[in-house]
Amino acid sequence: MPPTAPMINQLEQLQSRYTELEGLLTTPETLSNPKLLREYGQEQSRLEKRVSLYRDLRRLDEELEGARSVLAESDDPELSELASDEIAELEERVEQLTHDLRLAMLPPDPNDERAVIVEIRAGTGGEEAALFAAELYRMYVRFAERQRWKMDLVSLNETGIGGHKEVIFQVNGRGVYSQFKYESGVHRVQRVPTTEASGRIHTSTSTVAVLPVAEAVEVEIDPEDLVFETYRSSGHGGQSVNTTDSAVRITHRPTGMVVTCQDERSQLKNRVKALAVLRARLLDRQRRQAAAARGDARRSQIGSGDRNEKIRTYNFPQDRVTDHRVRLTASNLPGILDGALDDLIAVLAQADQAERLAAVG
Repeated sequence: MPPTAPMINQLEQLQSRYTELEGLLTTPETLSNPKLLREYGQEQSRLEKRVSLYRDLRRLDEELEGARSVLAESDDPELSELASDEIAELEERVEQLTHDLRLAMLPPDPNDERAVIVEIRAGTGGEEAALFAAELYRMYVRFAERQRWKMDLVSLNETGIGGHKEVIFQVNGRGVYSQFKYESGVHRVQRVPTTEASGRIHTSTSTVAVLPVAEAVEVEIDPEDLVFETYRSSGHGGQSVNTTDSAVRITHRPTGMVVTCQDERSQLKNRVKALAVLRARLLDRQRRQAAAARGDARRSQIGSGDRNEKIRTYNFPQDRVTDHRVRLTASNLPGILDGALDDLIAVLAQADQAERLAAVG
């Protein structure tokens, strides 16, 4: 399906702006102003892919028109056959390029470039669920390391045998949310626990919530609405691991949200981290309320972030990982748990794009 007239008009405007930016970036005024140079450069970078695809499409359209003219005017059977073959090839390339251009024209998720706060909690399954939560945490740590992103632990509540009842951490880097946002939901594991003498397979779950980090100006928090408490950090069984009251608990009175942080030895650093988590949760709450008020027609399972939604099963006996949103089954479970999530996330991103394309017709 060829681009619509409104889409072409928009692309022409983008191309005109791109050309204008090329000129602006070479002026003495811009070159002597680092802030302006950065702004123009970033804008040009955002437009580059769409403009490049549009220029390629126009070039192919011209070639296609030429080949059709040759076919219409030629009396030479051999030349006509060559022109027909070229037309078929060009039409296929135009179709693919038009599809790529439509994807590029989709409005980006405004949160895609943000850092994230990830919260993992053990669900049903007792100690086995906590052990699985710890494995999910390690999986995301390894995934972040592969992407060269920075991990920052906020809060950790461990069990006595190495499990995690809850772990909260922040991941900083470019495009972090665009990758992590598909991880929100219920993760299920099927395996024989080490404590199971009869060899029966157990099913346990852990929940993952991925929240884009909120800027302070985006979420207004009245200091009067906050209750700050300090206490000594504790380890397994309530053991004190710090001799000062460095751990922080913040309660947000209007919503009842409670955030704790005890990872740092500095009370100030724990307070900053806890406030970052609170802002992220409040921003997420605002977004969900706004979506409900709009009555959004699009309820994508791919990126809905519904924490009650079973999104993936990790089956150890069969070395199988199944993502239920896209009905994808993959092997190499150990590799995936070691952070090899790229292929899974790529499929989810493609499915999300296809659904968004369908939503806009």
